[in-house]
Formats: sequence, structure tokens, C-alpha cells
Amino acid sequence: MPTPLLIPLDAGDFAHEEGPPFAFLLGFPMFLLFLLLVFSALFLLHRCGRIAGPPWMNARRSPESEARRVLADRFARGEISSDEFLERASVLNWTPGSDTWDTQKRRKR
Repeated sequence: MPTPLLIPLDAGDFAHEEGPPFAFLLGFPMFLLFLLLVFSALFLLHRCGRIAGPPWMNARRSPESEARRVLADRFARGEISSDEFLERASVLNWTPGSDTWDTQKRRKR
């Protein structure tokens, strides 16, 4: 069987075209830009309320907020009557249904 003819490949003019000498420096800034875009998108989604925050942010509840949550849970389970619920809510200066669970001030948009 005849052996195939090997033709040497000549790179010609393409051998010296490697791009600009600083091209390897563009990878790191592009990676930082990508991270900045991802974190910005997550921050905006969290601020709009579309995604929940990280678990450590939920740990900073005020004692009043925790008391309201416990009171609402006890009422939902039927452990206390509606009169007792309203009486204890008034002690906390809380009108049920008038505000959100977090006590942070709403920002004007």
C-alpha cells in the first residue's frame, strides 16, 4: 500500500499574528465587570422584593417584631381568643394588618 504524501504546512503570514501585547490583561477586568453586574442584579432584585435576602439579614429583627410574630402565631394556632389577641396587640402598640413584619422604614421611590 502506498504511503500518503505528507505536505508540510506553512503558517505563512499567520505565524506572527498573536494580537496586541496587552490582550492577556483584559481577562481580569472583564471578570470583575461580570461580578459587578451579577452582584448589582442580585442587589436590585432583593431591594425590589423579588428575592429574599441572605439568612444572616433575617436575624436582625427587633424584639417588637419578634413579639408580634409570636402573638400572631399563637392566634393562628387558636391558643388565644380574638379579644385576647387584640388586647395584647394594643399593649405592643400594634394594629394587626396595618404594617409589614419588618420594622424598617419604607423608602420613597
